[in-house]
Amino acid sequence: MSRPSVSQRQLERYPLYLSYLLECSKNSVKYISSSSLAKGLGLNEEKVRKDLQIVTRSKGIPNLGREVKKLIYDLETFLGYHHTTNAVVIGVGHLGEAFMDFDEFKSRGLNIVAGFDVDDLKVGFNINNKPVYHIDRLNDLIPSLDVRIAILTTPVKVAQNVTDLLVKAGIKGIWNFTPTHLNAGDEVIVEDVDLASSFAVLSYKLDTKFKEVK
Repeated sequence: MSRPSVSQRQLERYPLYLSYLLECSKNSVKYISSSSLAKGLGLNEEKVRKDLQIVTRSKGIPNLGREVKKLIYDLETFLGYHHTTNAVVIGVGHLGEAFMDFDEFKSRGLNIVAGFDVDDLKVGFNINNKPVYHIDRLNDLIPSLDVRIAILTTPVKVAQNVTDLLVKAGIKGIWNFTPTHLNAGDEVIVEDVDLASSFAVLSYKLDTKFKEVK
C-alpha cells in the first residue's frame, strides 16, 4: 500500500505529536483526544485531527479519545522508526561528535555506525564505541557498513567536495547541517537544516511577543 502524501509542515508536526505522547505514556496517560493534544502543543485542533486521521485508523472512544500506546505505535510506523537505517557522521567536530554521542537516535530508527574525518587526532579513535575513519576510506566502507544516510557537519568550504564523494560511494540521503546549498543529483535526497534560519524565526517570534507584552 502506498504511503499517503503529506506536506512538509505535517511532517514537521508528527515528531512533536510523538514526543508529547511519549511523555503522556510515561505519566500513565492511557487515552488522549485531538483537542487535548492540540491544547498541549499549542496547535490548531482541526489540523491535529486531520494529521492524525492520516497516520492512524483508530477512531477513538467517545469522551476518552484515542489509545495513547496505539497512537505512538502508528506514528512511529508512519515515520519509519521501526525500520533501522544506518548512518555515518561526516566531520567529527563539536557538532558531529555530539551526534555520535546521542543514543536517542536509535529509538527513532537512525543507527549511527561510524564517523569520518581528516584530522589525525580523531581518525582511528572511537566515540561512544563508534569508530572514526579517514574520509579517504568512504568509497570502501560505505557499502560494507550498509549505510544509506550521511550526516554532514563539515566546514562549508569542503561540503560540496565531500558531497561528491558521498554520492560516488552510494549514499542515498544527506542530512545537511552546513549552511550551504549542495548539488547531489536527482538520485540523492538532501535535507537541509539551516540553524541560522531557525534562530531568525525564534528571534522574530520572541521580539513580536515582547512587543505584544509591552
